[in-house]
Parts: sequence; structure tokens; C-alpha cells
Amino acid sequence: MPCVNMSAVLPRAKQQGYGVGAFNILDFASMRAVVEAAEELNAPVIIQTSVKTIVHWGYETVHRWYRQLGEQARVPVVLHLDHCKDLDVIRRCVETGWTSVMVDASSRPFEENVELTAGVVGVAGPVGVSVEAELGEIGGAEDEEVVESSRLADPEKAVQFCRRLRLDVLAPAIGTAHGIYKGEPRVDFPRIQAIAQGTGLPLALHGGTGLSGEVFARAIALGCAKVNISTSLKHVFIDSFEGYREAHRGEYEPIKLIAHQMQALHETVGGFVRLFGSEGRA
Repeated sequence: MPCVNMSAVLPRAKQQGYGVGAFNILDFASMRAVVEAAEELNAPVIIQTSVKTIVHWGYETVHRWYRQLGEQARVPVVLHLDHCKDLDVIRRCVETGWTSVMVDASSRPFEENVELTAGVVGVAGPVGVSVEAELGEIGGAEDEEVVESSRLADPEKAVQFCRRLRLDVLAPAIGTAHGIYKGEPRVDFPRIQAIAQGTGLPLALHGGTGLSGEVFARAIALGCAKVNISTSLKHVFIDSFEGYREAHRGEYEPIKLIAHQMQALHETVGGFVRLFGSEGRA
């Protein structure tokens, strides 16, 4: 299928009440595992790339993986730049061929957030690249940066924010956090509902790892059409590697180990796709 942006998959998901999984990949094998799991379940999927992953492998290399896997896939596949504060990185991703980008100016005052986000929309919009922006601050660890406490998004400011910008998806802080939860997450469902109804946009649910099926279901039903999963995949990536080595001491067959790792990632992604209700929605 042609490579698509988020406006090709999220409005329908919001309208029909399911979530599209946005999975942070780490290398070619993990990207392949995500795409193959989506194909197996006939589900749209978003490949997310962190800044540090892009810097490690290189813009052109990551994009070639996407072209190889996404263009041959039987389901819609989006290539999305996750949380990014660096306008040069965003511009480079747009020029290289990412189909979607997220500008994160949430730590700035409201007017600065609007101004910086408008600049990204001006670069991305004319070439068909969708834009996600954040309002409020989502707590936890993201790409080596730690936000100690979240600052929830104000529904009225969210409406103002979206009226002034041509966004494709909004990521409001609604009580979730990046990384592993240390206690019970307090997701503000009325806030999700107010922001989704007020802005009319699909919302992105960040901090998905560790949330219960019930929380996912409620958030998706209220308008969170994009659901981010990162930490879970990192844990599976490393734990499956270590588990295989522990069970096969003395074996030095890297392809077997990589295949085991890919299968573990495939199964994890498939579980989330089913949980979000996007199976059969491609």
C-alpha cells in the first residue's frame, strides 16, 4: 500500500471508536515485527521513531526500512517522528520522507507553543506530512528527558490551541505518564471527553505501557484514536534476548536469537492491536 500519514487512519478510528497502535521501533527487525503483526491482523499501524533512534541509525537508513516494509505492506503504515523539540530534526524528517511528525513545545508558555507548532505546520502541511502537538506536560521519562510531574491540559486552552493551528492529532496531558507507572495512574476521563469534543480532533494517548484494558477502552471510546506503546516494546526487546540466552547457553546462532526476539515483539504488538480494537480495520 502507499505510505500514508495519520489523517488517513485516525479520523476513521475516532469516528468508529477504535485505537490505532503507535509502536516505537528500535531497529529494522522490530519495525518488521510491528508491520507483520499489523498485516496478520489486517490493522492500520503507526511506526514511531524517537529522536535517539533516528540519530543512532541515520535518517536515510530508517526511512529506507520504512519504504521497504511500508510500501509492500497490505495495511496502511504511518512513519511518525515521536516527541521532538528540535526544529532541525523535524525539518530533516519531513525532507527525508517521514509521513508524520510530532512537535513537543509543551514545556514552553502557551503562546510560544502555538508559535513553534505553527512553524512546524507551515513546513509539514504543504507536503502532506501530518502534525501532532502536545498541550500540558506528560510526565515520566521520554528520550532521556524526565518530566517529574505532569501539568494537565486545560480543555479551554486546547480549543484555542486547535482553532489557531491546523493539527491532525493532539496529545493532551490527561494523567498518563511515560515509562513504568510507580502507582495507579489517575487518568482524567472527563478531561479527555471535554478536549475531544471541544477540539473535534483525534487525540493521542501517551504513556500507554501499564494501563489496564478498561482504561484503554474508556480512553479510546472518548476519542483517543492514537495509542502510544514504547516502554513495553523496550522491555520485550531486552527480556526476550536475555531469556533466549539463558535457555540456550553455549549456543551462538544470532539468527535464531533475532528470530525469537522478533516473534516476542510480534506477539506483543498483536496483543495490543486486539486490545485497541483495530483488528480487521485496515
